[in-house]
Amino acid sequence: MSLRVARLHSVLLAAATLCTGVGAYAQARDPSGDATTAAPPAPAPQSAAQGEADNALATDIKLYFTAPLRWDGADWAWFGGTLVAIGASHHYDTQVRTHFIKTLGSSPTSSKDVQDALPAAAVLVGTWGYAGLIDDSAGRREAWAMLEAAGLGSVTAYALKYTVRREGPDQSSDPNQWEKSGGNSFPSWHATAAFAVGTVLAESGNDEYRWLRRLLGYGLGAGTSYERLKHNAHWLSDTVAGSALGMASAHFVMNRAARADDAAEWRVVPVAGGAMLTYSLTLP
Repeated sequence: MSLRVARLHSVLLAAATLCTGVGAYAQARDPSGDATTAAPPAPAPQSAAQGEADNALATDIKLYFTAPLRWDGADWAWFGGTLVAIGASHHYDTQVRTHFIKTLGSSPTSSKDVQDALPAAAVLVGTWGYAGLIDDSAGRREAWAMLEAAGLGSVTAYALKYTVRREGPDQSSDPNQWEKSGGNSFPSWHATAAFAVGTVLAESGNDEYRWLRRLLGYGLGAGTSYERLKHNAHWLSDTVAGSALGMASAHFVMNRAARADDAAEWRVVPVAGGAMLTYSLTLP
């Protein structure tokens, strides 16, 4: 395969990655354009609540994987910019590998898959555990959003790994080895999961500690991507594609949750001599 054809092939494969998952970035509506109605916040039997949750998850999965069918101009612009970023990073794949190979000494292979996955897992488990400890429903929703975003992004990443079959830097010194038996480098699953979890952490909650949330959240993603490069497990473009996929998955889940919260809500309204409980529902 010539260098020009190989580069064209890599761009097309990157496009396939983004069409599958990144298009979900701003697509949080059903095919008719209406928000999906969330389960009412009033107490419900456990089986009914579980059924509502299962239905909501099934709807999210369907909308996530069909999101490119509903792209608008902003989505296409974001998609194009991401393609440019992946293409630019692909240009430096060899240089980045060479830099980290020198820091690893004589061995070109230093993959530490479990170690590199631990920080994202710790943030997810820690968020869930702390929310349970203080009985914080908002914290539990945030942890669930982390889990759902990481799950959706991971399914896409692994499906593409075994479709694209790109050899990693620990298998080849050539970044254009696509469709090779045993190749599973593109995109980086660790970067996808870390940015999915980290983006939810960065953009959830109130704005009081937004700067700290963003520092920790995006730092988690960037740090994980750096470790994958340092351990010679991925090319630079693998981590860039995984980062985009993870952030897109997180924004999809958060946008869906925001629409559901806006659709149905209980409120306590002050009135003369007391307060009145009201329930608002946005109908299609």
